[in-house]
Amino acid sequence: MKAIIIDDEIAAIENLQIMLSKYCKNINIVAATQSADEGVFLINKENPDLIFLDIEMPHTNGFDLLKKFPNPTFSVIFTTAYNQYAIQAIKFSALDYLLKPIDVDELIIAVSKVEKKSKVDDKRMNLLLKNIDAKTTKRLALPKDGGYSIIKVETIIRCEASDNYTTFYIKDKKPILVSRTLKEFENMLPKDNFFRVHQSHLINIDKVEEYYKTDGAYVLMEDGSTVSISRRKKEGFEKLFF
Repeated sequence: MKAIIIDDEIAAIENLQIMLSKYCKNINIVAATQSADEGVFLINKENPDLIFLDIEMPHTNGFDLLKKFPNPTFSVIFTTAYNQYAIQAIKFSALDYLLKPIDVDELIIAVSKVEKKSKVDDKRMNLLLKNIDAKTTKRLALPKDGGYSIIKVETIIRCEASDNYTTFYIKDKKPILVSRTLKEFENMLPKDNFFRVHQSHLINIDKVEEYYKTDGAYVLMEDGSTVSISRRKKEGFEKLFF
């Protein structure tokens, strides 16, 4: 696979090149640059299968670069040392990212995922670009049947954990089971709208219709389901309303 590295730190480029040459021998680095603007030129010139893209760069950041390719023919693995909001946008769009300093095992996994895809899905890329321009992420991409269900965050009623799986209960839709932990989605979904009321339950507080303090405390949700509130979470939940 032809790849390009775009990162404003030369040390980061050199480190990634070494790691790829040693652990991902199927990746052929055809170019590397510290400039996002030059990165645009190199992508057009080399037509890569994959780009490793830093987010925070001077003048033009990684997201601005991607906006120049509304229909990308390449896959993207983001590399970043910070910018929590950017990471949230990437997660919502189901795209891959690596936190610096890059872990070898995570690099191998990310490259392996890319090998199974021919290119970045247009819907996911458009979703990413919309999310990074918005103050609050509006949609979530949930893996389903070899593709993705694009869900409006406001329609999520609640999420329920089962080991390393999470079931999404969505207004006017069938539940969707996703092989990711509830903790991951707790970190991704807007804190102003979603509250972890129990080890196994994350609810959309806008979908709460009734609250009962008896029988250990529980809520009645918009879809008619009831969700228990743990003793440890009860006080924090009540502060949201009272």
